[in-house]
Amino acid sequence: MNTPKYKRVLLKLSGEALAGGKGRGLDFDTIGSVCDVVKKCADEGVEIGIVVGGGNFWRGVKDGAGHVERVSADRMGMLATAMNCLAVADVFKQIGAPVAIQTAVDIQGIGQRYDTETARRMLSEGKVIMFGCGTGSPFFSTDTAAVLRAVEIGADAILLAKNIDGVYSDDPRKNPDAVRFDSISYDEVLSRHLAVMDTTATSLAMDNNIPVVVFALADPENMIRVLNGEHIGTIVK
Repeated sequence: MNTPKYKRVLLKLSGEALAGGKGRGLDFDTIGSVCDVVKKCADEGVEIGIVVGGGNFWRGVKDGAGHVERVSADRMGMLATAMNCLAVADVFKQIGAPVAIQTAVDIQGIGQRYDTETARRMLSEGKVIMFGCGTGSPFFSTDTAAVLRAVEIGADAILLAKNIDGVYSDDPRKNPDAVRFDSISYDEVLSRHLAVMDTTATSLAMDNNIPVVVFALADPENMIRVLNGEHIGTIVK
């Protein structure tokens, strides 16, 4: 790796991405590939915090609508992210990468309660930090949690690893004429209602001037390319 463009980053991994092609559950081939690349970056001195989604286990109101009240559904989603943290952290341990889990709610035996100063210290010591349970509050997505943690730890950028290779003018799976943006402003994302992150997360990133790089997780090496300064996917700034 060349001299990294960003020293400290927040990597957001969707739960669906961790499921690989299965759509549900965990694909350990996919997780192993991601962890290998994260370890390479950490070994080069990049400080990495990770927020994981829980969509591979639970899609919130989409699964709970009509059966589970929204607050309970969101809390179930928080538990799903904790399960993902445990799985990913265990793979990190197997490959010899120092890792810690911090959760936004108290779950004894899962990880430490989130603390900003402790997280910053562990990052500076070379540990990969897994942030679980979103923000700890219902009605806030893991996208918002990712931006919030990025602001708190002083991240230089948010790396948004998804099942799609950037930000498009429309859903490319439904509209073959959709155009991918190389770069786009937060204002345009909000005004055009583009599905990058939810509006709360986008506004928080805009207010704190944190660039968001959206790229495909299908090739985990894209993370190295982004850190090397190569133009991969879409940058929102």
